[in-house]
Amino acid sequence: MSYDRYVAICCPLQYPAIMTSSLCVRLVILSWVGGFLLILPSTVLKVGLPYCGPNVIDHFFCDSAPLLHLACADIHIIELLDFLSSLVLLISSLSLTVVSYVYVISTILKIPSGQGQRKAFATCVSHFIVVSMGYGISIFVYVHLSQKSSLHLNKILFILSSVLTPLLNPFILGLRNETMKDALKDSLAKDRNFLKGMRSK
Repeated sequence: MSYDRYVAICCPLQYPAIMTSSLCVRLVILSWVGGFLLILPSTVLKVGLPYCGPNVIDHFFCDSAPLLHLACADIHIIELLDFLSSLVLLISSLSLTVVSYVYVISTILKIPSGQGQRKAFATCVSHFIVVSMGYGISIFVYVHLSQKSSLHLNKILFILSSVLTPLLNPFILGLRNETMKDALKDSLAKDRNFLKGMRSK
């Protein structure tokens, strides 16, 4: 999405020629294959671990850290490998996102009209909010060496990440749409009038 926003703002006339279906498919495949190859070594090591004791993962889904802490072996090397892969994955993708936004912001600031600048910023702000929430939670959860001490906090953060972010996405992305803004204003005005009517009774 960062590259899409970059092309839309920095090269609007070439956008249809650059952002073709085949490029989108290649970007998705590159993301999936890159992520898979990055976590493959630690996954292979986890499969070979001896697991004993309780077979209940203390989490809402099968995440790496709660699974590792069920093992009856030394997991420090695998934790280090998880940390390094998370660091590489998150920091590299975050760096690409930041670089694209630096170009986008510098291009927006060159737009002569204030209204043009506001429209361009409005196009990118929603994506930036969603990306910031995702990266913020992911970096906090995954980029530290031992996750044993923060397993319960991570569960709370994953609820925020997996429930709150998708819940807010339609509102965040929809606020760019004038029809959505008008409907929200109408709804708030009706609620205010309803509350005023209740107070007067």
